[in-house]
Amino acid sequence: MTIPALSGARMLHTMIRVYDLDKSIDFYTRLLGMKLLRRKDYPDGKFTLAFVGYGDEADHTVIELTHNWDHEPYDLGSGFGHIALGLPDIYAACEQLAAAGAKITRAPGPMKHGTTHIAFVEDPDGYKIELIQKATL
Repeated sequence: MTIPALSGARMLHTMIRVYDLDKSIDFYTRLLGMKLLRRKDYPDGKFTLAFVGYGDEADHTVIELTHNWDHEPYDLGSGFGHIALGLPDIYAACEQLAAAGAKITRAPGPMKHGTTHIAFVEDPDGYKIELIQKATL
């Protein structure tokens, strides 16, 4: 059953907590090619929010990086899986990411039980980013 009030909904963002905001912004912008869309400090709450993505939030889903100022590194837990990005050439992307110092945790290749080619890279906090080979984006 679809709830009628949700018929016009779209995904806005995924929020992840990060330990070193500058390292995370560098990873998502310099290595993955996203843009820093906005960043705001909330001194009363002692946190900063930064939004990164491939396009304007008006029509693209983005990632919200939340940095709590007085927090130790986070335990990622077992509930969160990964963020997925569709790319035209994951093989070249992994070569370039590795050359730039990114940690490739699964080399590009076909899925174990399928034909889709995937790879995984890890961000500075240990979050997994799945790279999916797409013929056309």
